[in-house]
Amino acid sequence: MKKPVTDSKKFVPALGFHRLTPLYDWVAGCAGYGLRRWYTLTMQAQLANEQRVLDLGSGTGSLAILIKQHFPGIEISALDCDPKILSLASRKAKQAQTGIHFVRAFAERLPYPDNHFDRILSSLLFHHLTQDSKRRAAAEMLRVLKPDGQVHVMDWGRAANPVMRCLFFPVQLIDGFGNTRDNVAGRLPEFFEQAGFCEVAQQQVFNTIFGTLAFYRAAKRADSGLSLLL
Repeated sequence: MKKPVTDSKKFVPALGFHRLTPLYDWVAGCAGYGLRRWYTLTMQAQLANEQRVLDLGSGTGSLAILIKQHFPGIEISALDCDPKILSLASRKAKQAQTGIHFVRAFAERLPYPDNHFDRILSSLLFHHLTQDSKRRAAAEMLRVLKPDGQVHVMDWGRAANPVMRCLFFPVQLIDGFGNTRDNVAGRLPEFFEQAGFCEVAQQQVFNTIFGTLAFYRAAKRADSGLSLLL
């Protein structure tokens, strides 16, 4: 197992600024991409007890806590690169008595062995990453996913209409036009396919006050593990 990354690599914090991190859950709820959409993501993933699940880019821990509360038999790992938001997530998980352990690491170098998880869920992580980091994160997700496992991603996607495109500009101003350009172009499925995923598809979209949220699904081929033995 790789060691968690604890270097000083730069990253874009939630809401763009560390001082705004405590407001994240409130903003998410008001903007329409909070608890209801996290629940939608869990339903799309068809989670079940006894699965091993990774919450990639766990943020304040809301998604991981929701999963553990609804599926107490799931073995969940939660990872984020921001130590301040992880501190907040750990406090929330302790208050909810979920026993979730949060790990600080980067999506481009996951500290888990090959073929480890049944499901990987990611909420609003990819628009924070550069194009190169998106590609590397997709490759790492494929590596740690079990054959026939699935990835389910919720992130900003191609605008559903001109109004949604205009509403997304504040997000780009905060998180960076370079980081978000591929999201606007709807290119996340392309990165998953290039990494080696199959059955890549956009499942559904929702409009919010900050733009269009897209839900994606991708799978690892059932015979992927066999190639490692040949």
